[in-house]
Order: sequence, then structure tokens, then C-alpha cells
Amino acid sequence: MLEALLEILKKFDLTEIFKTKGKLKRWSIKRTTTGAVITMALNDVAINGITNQNLGLCFIGLLPLLLSFFERN
Repeated sequence: MLEALLEILKKFDLTEIFKTKGKLKRWSIKRTTTGAVITMALNDVAINGITNQNLGLCFIGLLPLLLSFFERN
């Protein structure tokens, strides 16, 4: 059972979800990474309460999204 699962995981290529395929929209690494950083910061807030490190992580996570408003197409 475990070997079959490992064979399936070997064929799974994460880089394919970030590539554009015709008219399909690709995932944005900027938004995906931001979501992961903010999720970790909010999880830490739930466990340890609000700290300077949590606020810094939330700011770092939101910074790419804030800067994306100023990008030119």
C-alpha cells in the first residue's frame, strides 16, 4: 500500500501547477507563498498570542500583495 502511494507521489509534479496552459490561469507563487506565510503567522497567534514576530510575519506576507497593486500590466 505504501509503495503504491509512493509511486503515485513520484509522478506528481508540483511545478506544473505554476505553468500557463493555453487560456487556463496558472497559480501565482506570490499569492500561494503569501497565503502560507500568513497561515503560519495566524496559527502562531492562536497558540502564543500576538507578538512582534507574528506582526512582522503578517506584514511580510501581505507586502507582495500590497505591492502588486502598483504593478503595471
